[in-house]
Parts: sequence; structure tokens; C-alpha cells
Amino acid sequence: MDDIARIAPAVAKNAIDRARDNAPFLAMLIDREPDLTATLATGALPLGEAAAFGEGPVSQSLRLARRRLALAAAVGDLSGALDLTAVTRVLSDFADAALDRAIRAAIEERTPGAAPVGFAAIALGKQGSRELNYSSDIDPILLFDPETLPTKPREEPIDAAVRIGRRVVELLQARDGDGYVLRIDLRLRPSPEVTPIAIPVEAAITYYESQALPWERAAFIRARACGGDMALGTRFLDAIRPFVWRRSLDFGAIGEIVDITRRIRDHHSQGQAFGPGYDLKRGRGGIREVEFFAQIHQLIHGGRDPALRVGNTREALAALAVAGRIDPGDAQALTAAYEALRTIEHRVQMIDDRQTHHLPIGDALDRVARLDGRADGAALLDHLRPHVERVAAIFDVLAAPADTALSSDPAKLVEQLTAAGFADAEGAATRIGAWRSGRYPALRSPAAKAALEAVLPGIVAAVADAPVPQAALQRFDTLLERLPSAINIFRLLEARPALANLLAAVLSHAPTLADELSRRPDLLDGLIDATAFEPVGDVAELVAEMATVERGADYQARLDHARRVVGDKRFALGTQIVAGVADPLAVSAGYGRVAEAAIEALAAATVAEFTVAHGRVPDSEFVILALGRMGGGELTHASDLDLIYLFTGDFAAESDGAKPLGAPLYYNRLAQRVTAALSVATAAGPLYSVDTRLRPSGAQGPLVVSLDSFARYQREEAWTWEHMALTRARPVFGSAPARAALAAEIEAVLAGARKPHDVVIDAANMRAEMAAHKPPAGPLDAKLLPGGLVDLEFAVHTLQLEHRTGFDPRLGRAIELLGPLLPPGMVAAHDLLTRLLVTLRLVAPDTQEPEAAATRALIARALGYEDWTAVLAGFATARQEVRAAWLGVSNG
Repeated sequence: MDDIARIAPAVAKNAIDRARDNAPFLAMLIDREPDLTATLATGALPLGEAAAFGEGPVSQSLRLARRRLALAAAVGDLSGALDLTAVTRVLSDFADAALDRAIRAAIEERTPGAAPVGFAAIALGKQGSRELNYSSDIDPILLFDPETLPTKPREEPIDAAVRIGRRVVELLQARDGDGYVLRIDLRLRPSPEVTPIAIPVEAAITYYESQALPWERAAFIRARACGGDMALGTRFLDAIRPFVWRRSLDFGAIGEIVDITRRIRDHHSQGQAFGPGYDLKRGRGGIREVEFFAQIHQLIHGGRDPALRVGNTREALAALAVAGRIDPGDAQALTAAYEALRTIEHRVQMIDDRQTHHLPIGDALDRVARLDGRADGAALLDHLRPHVERVAAIFDVLAAPADTALSSDPAKLVEQLTAAGFADAEGAATRIGAWRSGRYPALRSPAAKAALEAVLPGIVAAVADAPVPQAALQRFDTLLERLPSAINIFRLLEARPALANLLAAVLSHAPTLADELSRRPDLLDGLIDATAFEPVGDVAELVAEMATVERGADYQARLDHARRVVGDKRFALGTQIVAGVADPLAVSAGYGRVAEAAIEALAAATVAEFTVAHGRVPDSEFVILALGRMGGGELTHASDLDLIYLFTGDFAAESDGAKPLGAPLYYNRLAQRVTAALSVATAAGPLYSVDTRLRPSGAQGPLVVSLDSFARYQREEAWTWEHMALTRARPVFGSAPARAALAAEIEAVLAGARKPHDVVIDAANMRAEMAAHKPPAGPLDAKLLPGGLVDLEFAVHTLQLEHRTGFDPRLGRAIELLGPLLPPGMVAAHDLLTRLLVTLRLVAPDTQEPEAAATRALIARALGYEDWTAVLAGFATARQEVRAAWLGVSNG
């Protein structure tokens, strides 16, 4: 604990005089510590010396240190030498040191010479966040490890731990002639009414993983190991981190925490009104509302953003503002209020060293004001009033009561729905009545019915304002029918009303996303903040996110985690189109990056798991080549993955594991597992359909071939359509040297190292055969209609192979590289057709013209057109230009 720069002696003397005149407790300390007082009067502030534990009995040394520090900290505070941060840090660091000293002393007294291991203190509350009050209790949880705790002969570890805990409490809390050290409250431990004061660490972990209450999650935001066996404390906190920071949030927990504040307001009603007697901590607009405001937003966002996992209240508010989770102005106001309220709280506690939070009344309030350097109580109230009012206003928005309930009377409900704007109010009322009657399993429990009623007004308003209300209501009904439980999604919508409008838009326009949401309601969690509308990261960032799992996670857990991340990202990307916040071309590229990262993460996990049993093939590795839209890195929501599996090295080699396999069998089995990892549907949802028919010899050939065999096949046996596919080939898994070797071979083949074919005739015949066997699905089929993307791809790939130039897996870039070989306008046509394809895969997967005007408007907006008529005209023009280009190429 460092000393602070000197204070001006006159300032120091003024602080000491105010302390002596207005605070009986501080006056007593001044009388009992004349030497320290004399030093403080010179302007010195020897915090380290004051807090040092002296020689002699532990109990006495702790008390004397606390007494000295209480005086030094008070003078530093009152003089302005210590701001709130410094004061609370000094007090918290002393509490940590005292608790640690007491634990070590208790173990040493019982088992002399034993190492102080196997017993740890976890700081919660203000000690945990290093924001301890001037006169505060501490709320530690005491844990022990039965395997390492020092015990006496034939003593059970639980008995030893309880005795150590009792001695720690006695050393710190018992009062004698020198006072006390710290008041200790152990009631924040799991089930305090039935558990011992010290808990086995594994039992504590089990409790928090399976039984803990929502308020306990909030409490652990500020938890840290603070004394005793720090490694044990850290191990415990690492183990329960997923309990605190959940990626998929139970918004019921948020509601319960808000309800705690409401109940506190009711229970402490006498201290709610601002004025003399006001409760600085629990009053409306008080300290606790600032803390809860920060903690609630941390619980909402911290599971996804580790930067928000900070214990200190003001640091948390700043981090939330920087991350865009709360309004910066609100953060500044709450911070200023917190500092003002906490400072006066300290003044109140300095009077008599009591853990009180109430402003006194009468002359006592004037005394607190004078201690703070103000004229009287009225001046103090004027100082605090604007802070309290601003905190109350900000928190009232968070804790606002639910909207007015919908009537249970059918006739009145129809009136309400008609007023809300429903064209078919009677039909909507019938559906709501069916929900209320428990038509679906997810709506039958009392908790589900209560959650439904709480959120119904918001849902009704959002659906009524939806672009296609009837479609939104029908799909919401389908969603409820399929859900195993609806409580969490209701609570999420209650906690974040704005989500109801976005949900209604998704249900109105995007049946594909609605289906995914019915399988995984937690997908809606990903839309709780603006980050869902930002571009997804690059491949490396996505791989890191998909590969980040809890320590000790098995192979299946790793796969499920990666699948959940993929599902989250794809759902968010689709929602960006529905919300009109992203260009479909950017979304298409985002889909491509997500798929590439999924291949990288899932293939790597599968290879690692496979090598456990079979080892590795020496001087050999697994390589994946992507083709088609995946090769070009531009997918739709429904794209499958065209992949070819290869391996490098000796065909005749054998793996070096406990169950060795020859290279061909080894890699064929590995490829089957990779395909399963990418395509098998699980509880985390389906990922991708994998198509491997573009491999050498197609479905009749082996699933995996060596790189040498692949090269030989492409040079000597491949057909024109296979070389056309090769124009969009791109290695997506394997080491850098292996990818480079594969890319070099592809480049050589495309440059002419291949069996000669009449490319134009072959391409024309293939396109005619495709048109005969795979006709367009509808009038908006941007892929298969004449003049669609398939025609454009055939034109580009034919020119590439004929002229041996313009090669790039990205179709748009290849068009640019071909330059004058194609007529003008092809880049614009490509962009329009691709935007239409990507958008329709979400909102009109049957490629029929949408009946709803709102959905047509969404498509027009996505394509950059004013209205639907312009969309159809632009689509027709692009098709004409592409068709003419293809006919020009195919007719040579």
C-alpha cells in the first residue's frame, strides 16, 4: 500500500478539525493515535505504515492496523488527497490482507508448520469489486479442498474447515479493547441455512452449476479470490464462469434481479423519498440502482463480450458505454451519481463507525454536511438531489412495469385487437385464446402462461405493425407449436421489447429463418444488441470463436459449440437482409466466411479426435478443396458445400497410432467423419449439405484421393465440365505448403496442362442437358432461368478455359479479369442476379413472386430499386444481357 503525496498542512489540519468536531468515532481515533495524528497534521499520509501488521498477537496487530488505517484513510478522504477510487481501494486491499492473515493464523494455530493451502476466501460484493465502504462488512465465501487442507490426526476435513472458518471470524469480528477488524457476513454461501460455514470446493461448483438462483449470478460478477489458497480460489471461479457468463441468456434471471430492486423499494419504503432519512444505498435513485443497472447489462452482454466482465461498478459502466451497450450520457451520469452518493455514504459511516446508509435528520444531517465541507444539511441535499433524480429516471426505464394486459373477455379482446390495427381481429383473438388455453405443450405450465401474459401486449403491438401481420401471426403460432418450452423466449421479448418488432419482421418475410428459430429459440439472443447487424469477422476470428470451448470439453461438445456459432452467425446474417441493414453481396460473402471457418474448425477437431486412435500418416496430411459457390466464397443461406477431399504423401504409407490404417483407408474414414461433422443435424441444428460428387470419377470414385492422383486425373482424364468446376476451386483446409502445392497444380491445369477438348461444344451440350433435366423452379429463379447465373457461369468458364485467362474463384472478379472478352454490363448483371438469389433464398425460396407488397418492397430495397416494377424490369434486362452473352460464347 503506497503512501500518497503530501497534503498542504493547512488542508490536513482542516480535515482533522472537521473530523474531531463532527465525527465522534474519528475524534476517538485522533485521541488514541496521537503520533499518527501529528504526522497527518504535517501533510504526510503514511497509508502503508498505518496498515502494516505489527508484532505481537495476531488479533491485536490486526485491530491496531485497522484503527490506524481508518484514521489515515479518513483524513486522506476529507482532505481531498484520496478520491473515491483510492479510498475504496485502500479499504479493500486492507480487508484482503486481514482476511488472508487471519486464514494463515488459523491454520498455523491448529497445525503448526503446515502450508496454508486447501482453504480459500472468495470476495463478493464491494470487497470483490474493490469498492469497500468506510464501515462495511465483508461477504466472503469460504471454500476448502478436502485433499489438501491441513488437518489434525483423525480429524475429518469438514470439521477442520469449519473450525478454521470460525477462528477466522473470531480473529476479525470479535470486539475487545482495541475494537474489531471487519464485520463478516457468511450468508451469501450456497444454502446458508443448511450448509456449514466452509464448503467443499467440488460441492460448491456442483451447486452453482445446477441449483443456484439468479441473484447469485449477479453476485459473482464481482467475485474474486482474496485470501488463503489463491490457486484453489481461482480454480473455483474458473469452474463456475459458465454459470455467471452465459452465452445464451435466461432473461427470466434479469427479470428476477429487477424484481429484487422493486421489492427493495417496497420493503424500504421509508427511505425511498429523497430528503432527511433517505437511504443512500437502497432508496429510489440510490447506490444499489446504479450497481444493478450495470450488472443487468453485464449479464445480458458479458457472455458474448469478455471485455464487459469487470467487477468495479464505474469501470463496468465505462466498458458498457464503449461497447455501445448503454448510452454514454447515462454512463457518465450514473458514474457521477455513484461517486457523489458513495462519498456521502462514507461521511455518514465516519460519524460512529456504523454500517448505516441513511442520511440522518435534524442536527445530525448538518454534522454530516459539515464533515463533507458544506454549510448545512440543506446544502448537502441540494448537492445530492440532481444525482438521485437522474439515477431514478434511468433505472425506472429498466424496471418499468409491464404493459397493460390484454383482456380475457373475447369481445373486449377483439376490440383491443381492432384498435391495434388487425384486419382480422376475430381470427387473431381466436389464436390468442388458443394460446391461453394451453393448446401447445410449451404453453401449459403456470409459469409459461404467466410469461405469455406478460409479453402478449408487446407481441400484439409488434405483429399489428408487422409488414405482413397475418403471416407473422401464423408463423408465431407455428413457432409456439414446435417449442418444447416458451418461457425463455417470452422473457427475452419482455426484457427487450424492441426485439418483438424485429421478430415480427422475420416471421413476416423469412420462413427459412422462422423455421430455424422454432428449432433454436436461443437464436433470438444473438439479436439483443447492434453487433448482430455488423459484418461477421474474418475467417481467423470466426475459427477462434468456434474453437473456444470450456477446458476439458470432449469432441462432441466441440462440434456442438462450433455448430451453435455457425447457426448464430447464419441467422444473424439472414436477419440483416430482412432488417435492410446489409447489402446481400456482403451477406453472401459473410456466409462464405462462416462456412470456411466451420470447415477449418470442425475438420481440425475431427482430425485431432481421429488421431487419438489411429495416429497420423507420416509425411502426409488431409487437404480440402472447395468448388462452386463455396470456392468463390459467396454463399446463400441454403447453399451446400461442394468439396473434394485429398491427401498428400505416399499412397502406401500407414498411420502410426494404436490402431494403424493404410493411408487410403485412413483418409477415407477421416473424410467420412469430417462430412458427418459438417452435415449431421444435432440439437445444435443442421449445418450444411456436403456434395462430394465433383471428385475424380464422381460418385463411382473413392471419397478421398491423393494429391498426385488428383493431379494426374485432372491432366489426363478429366472432362470439360470438371475443368470448368476447377475454375472456382480453392483450398480451404490444410497446411500452407499443402494448399500452395494444390493451388499450383490447379493453376497448371487451367493454364493448359490438360487433355485437349472442344470446350465450346462441350459447354453448349452440357448447358442444354442441364436445361432439359433441371428446369427453373419459378419466375424469379435467378440461377436456372435463361439468362440467369448458370448461363453467366457457363459463359465465364468457357472463356476462361478457351483463352486460359481471367482465373479467379470469385465469379464477379473473374468477369472483371476477362474484360473485353465479355460484353459490357456483365458485372452489374452478376451483382443483381446474386443479390436476388441471396435474398430470395430467405424470403421466397420457391422463387415465386411474393403476394405481400411488403415482401416485394423488401426485395426491391435489397436490390437497390425503388419498387417492384423496377425490380422486374431490371431482372429482365440483366437476363437478356446475360443470355446474349452466353449465346455469343456458345455459338462461337
